[in-house]
Amino acid sequence: MILAGDMGGTKTVLALCNERGEVVREKMFKCADFGSLEAIIDAFLLDQRVEAACFGVAGPVVDGVAHITNLPWTISEKHLEAKLGGPVRLLNDLQATAIGMTVLPPTAFAVLQQGAVPASSTIAVIAPGTGLGEATLVSDGNRYRALPSEGGHADFAPGTDEELALWQFMRDRHGPHVSVERVLCGNGIGDLYEFARKRSGGEEPAWLVHEMKTGDHNAAVANAALANRDPVCVKALTMWVSILGAEAGNHALRALATGGVVIGGGIPPKILPALQSGALLERFVAKGRFTDWMKSLSLRVALEPRAALLGAAHTAVMTREQR
Repeated sequence: MILAGDMGGTKTVLALCNERGEVVREKMFKCADFGSLEAIIDAFLLDQRVEAACFGVAGPVVDGVAHITNLPWTISEKHLEAKLGGPVRLLNDLQATAIGMTVLPPTAFAVLQQGAVPASSTIAVIAPGTGLGEATLVSDGNRYRALPSEGGHADFAPGTDEELALWQFMRDRHGPHVSVERVLCGNGIGDLYEFARKRSGGEEPAWLVHEMKTGDHNAAVANAALANRDPVCVKALTMWVSILGAEAGNHALRALATGGVVIGGGIPPKILPALQSGALLERFVAKGRFTDWMKSLSLRVALEPRAALLGAAHTAVMTREQR
């Protein structure tokens, strides 16, 4: 058996998988209930032996060591190998997500733009959720390798006069560096709503105020937009989707992603109708002299929430075979 894990700042999902990387047993753990990843592993394995393991972790991995962004934990491949008795790989969570895209069936994707995905072609992956992750899948001729990045912390590039005003709004709110992640994350939806509401000059509906106060603020905006219950919410979500299209196109250009772009992360499946409305695709292809090339690329949305876990399982299988 092999062990796979998807570890975030608040929860960790572990899975035992067979030699093909298929999940046999999985369980979610709250990180706050444990003092280390090793403690979570002990609670899950219950003395079950494994031949190899891979974990996608929410933080950079340097020389086999990861410092978790939102936890005071340091995770080491060498320490885990000594504990488990087999090879262990640590991946940035977006690397694991990207690798997961290569093992998902076609039915796990919603196609926004048809395009060829030639064998061994480079694929760009962008994933908005709590933050914004970006990675690139590059083939070595035999298998795909996922190149990590911190592209979400690059500058937000306004593409319209309205987005210039948004940039100023975000700068005033968050400080001089306005990253694209500030806009394209869950909290970014809430910020866009505040921006759009301020510019509209209108009063907030009482029902919306109640939903934002009693539930998730950002989800309330998105749900109201999807149901077409409030024009300001619709405006905010449309802007968010449009900016996501622009950044997905930027990532395709930077990576020369002849295999197209896959949009992952936790938010896109929840707002799929908005992604399919045309606003995203319009900005995705609007790249001047490269517009025709952009129109030839595949653009897909991954609907499988376990992509990172499955990517970690696939990597563990490969790691076992290489040792």
